[in-house]
Amino acid sequence: MTVFDIVVIGSGPAGTTTARYAAEKGLSVLMVDKKQELGAPIQCSGAVSFNALDNAGVFPSPEFIQEAIYGFAIYNGQGQKKVIDYRKIKPGEYGSEAGAKPLGFVVDRRRFDRYLATQAERAGVTIWLKTEALGYRVLDDGSCEVALKKFNDTITVKAKVVVGADGVQSQVGKWAGIKTHIKLSELASCLQFVVDGVQTEGLLEIVTGHEWAPGGYAWVFPKGHGYAEIGLGVTRTMCTDNAQVYLDKFLKQSFFKERFKNCRILEIQGGGVPLAAPLKIQHADNLILVGDAARHVNSITGGGIHTALSSGKIAGNFLAALLLSGEPCTKENLKGYHNNWLNAMGNNMWKLYEVKRKIFDTADIAQRDEQLYATMSNYFSVDSEYKKI
Repeated sequence: MTVFDIVVIGSGPAGTTTARYAAEKGLSVLMVDKKQELGAPIQCSGAVSFNALDNAGVFPSPEFIQEAIYGFAIYNGQGQKKVIDYRKIKPGEYGSEAGAKPLGFVVDRRRFDRYLATQAERAGVTIWLKTEALGYRVLDDGSCEVALKKFNDTITVKAKVVVGADGVQSQVGKWAGIKTHIKLSELASCLQFVVDGVQTEGLLEIVTGHEWAPGGYAWVFPKGHGYAEIGLGVTRTMCTDNAQVYLDKFLKQSFFKERFKNCRILEIQGGGVPLAAPLKIQHADNLILVGDAARHVNSITGGGIHTALSSGKIAGNFLAALLLSGEPCTKENLKGYHNNWLNAMGNNMWKLYEVKRKIFDTADIAQRDEQLYATMSNYFSVDSEYKKI
C-alpha cells in the first residue's frame, strides 16, 4: 500500500497551498482531484489582493495576472457611487509607476491554479489528476485509509490525515459526518460574461440594489487586454427569475446600459458561491476541511481566493507541526487547526456573517438596499476591519 503523511483532496487554491506548506516542512503529501484540468471550470471573477498573494508566498507572476487593480467603485441601485482609489489615497505606494504596487489583481483562474499546483509539485507534492476520492476509514493504529479511483483503477492509500479541499458542500466532510449542506437561501447563483468593448479604469466596480441583483450584487471587473467581466450573483430564494434574466436586465436597462451597448460577449462562466457562515465543525479524526469546503468564503462579497490561500497556509503549517511532533491526528488534536484559523481570520468572518444576515433579514427592500450599499462602501474603505477577509 502507498503511504503518505497527508492526502489532500481538491486542487484549488486552498488544497494546493495546504499541500505546499506541508511539503516544504518535509512531509510526504499526495494531492488528488477528479478533474483532468486545473482551474476548470471557471466559477469566479478571479479578484485577489496583492497582500493575499504575498502572505501566502505566491509571487505575482505575468503567467497568471490579467489586470492590475487599484481600488473600488461601489454603486447603489440608482447609480450613486463611492470611489476608493488607492492611487489617490496613497500616491507613490500604490500605482503603476516605478516603486509603486497594485492593490490587487484579476487573475486567470486556469493559469493561477496551474501556477499554485506547480509550486506544490516543486515543493515535493505528488499530484494525481482524474482521480476521484471515494471515502476514508480510520484505522486502529491512528492512521487512515483513503479509497481512490484513479482513471479506472480503484486503489487505497494510507495517510495520517486527510484534507478536504473539495469545494462547496464538501463530500469529504460528509464522510466524517460533518454537515456541509448549504441552505438555498445562502447559496448565490452567479453568472458572468467576459466581454470586449467595455472600458475600465483599474477599479473593481460593484453595483448593489435588489432591482439588479436580489440577495447579492452585480460587478464590472477589468480583465486585461481590453476585456472586462460583467456579472452578478443572486440568491434564488429572493428572486423571481434566474441569474441570466437579471444579467440581461443589468446589461440592457441599468445606468450602465450606454456603456454596455456595444459590448460583445466572448465567454460565459457561472457557478454556485456560498454566502453562508463558516462551518462550526471543520475537523474530525484524521480529517480537516479547508477553503470552500469549510465555507471559508466572505459572506458579503463571495470572495474566496484570499481566504482559501490564508486557510491553506494555516492548515499546512499546523499539520506539519503536529505530525512532526509525533502526536496522533485525533479530533481533539486537530481542533488546534480550527483555533488557529479562528484567531487569524475566522472570528472576523463570523462577525461579517452576522452583518450580512441582519441586512438580508430586513424585510423592507429600500432599507435593505441602503444598508448593503453602506456596508459595501465601508467594507472596502482604507480603515476597514475586514481587510484580511
